[in-house]
Amino acid sequence: MADQQEQIGDEGEPHTEAWSPVSYFDGYFEMEAIKILPGEYYVTRHEKLIVTVLGSCVSACIHDKVRGIGGINHFMLPFDTREQELIDSSIRYGSHALEVLLNQLYKLGARKENLQAKVFGGGNVLSAPESYRIGERNADFLLSYLDAELIPVVSKSLLGPWPQKIYFFPSSGRVLVKKLKRLNNTTIFDREADYFQRLLNIEVAGNIELFG
Repeated sequence: MADQQEQIGDEGEPHTEAWSPVSYFDGYFEMEAIKILPGEYYVTRHEKLIVTVLGSCVSACIHDKVRGIGGINHFMLPFDTREQELIDSSIRYGSHALEVLLNQLYKLGARKENLQAKVFGGGNVLSAPESYRIGERNADFLLSYLDAELIPVVSKSLLGPWPQKIYFFPSSGRVLVKKLKRLNNTTIFDREADYFQRLLNIEVAGNIELFG
């Protein structure tokens, strides 16, 4: 998961910003941009652009519509249909990925009653046994979790045959989606396949140890 850093605002109020290690200046949008990879998240109250590319993974873009605070994660469930224990572990991991995002939003001052979500990903793009149904399971879990938390989903682009590139503007909640129907390389698939293999080694017993 991403690291955390403490920032102090002008009023002396602590601002906890969860961050991804990859940042750059986006020339098209002319602003600081953060690149989110599988297993990472980012939460901020500042004017920034957050970018991620999804295949079978899913992302929740969650925004406080009153306070202008937003965050995004990028995750996949480490499931295997052969053993109930692994299915249970998968659910705990998915819950953890979303709880971390929500907790960081609350630390920055977001209020649950102001939150709304836009959700993306879960495509049928990762080579794996048909029984996994990776993208569909990720999408179903994400929607079920947000419904249980009473966080409304105001927009979604889930499933389908293509990867999606997400441009999230956390201060406004705006999201732009580009479906990648043509790819010049296999980077997206290779990255998610590697992430999937690492997920299978996660220890989920009591406290969750990620990528130990």
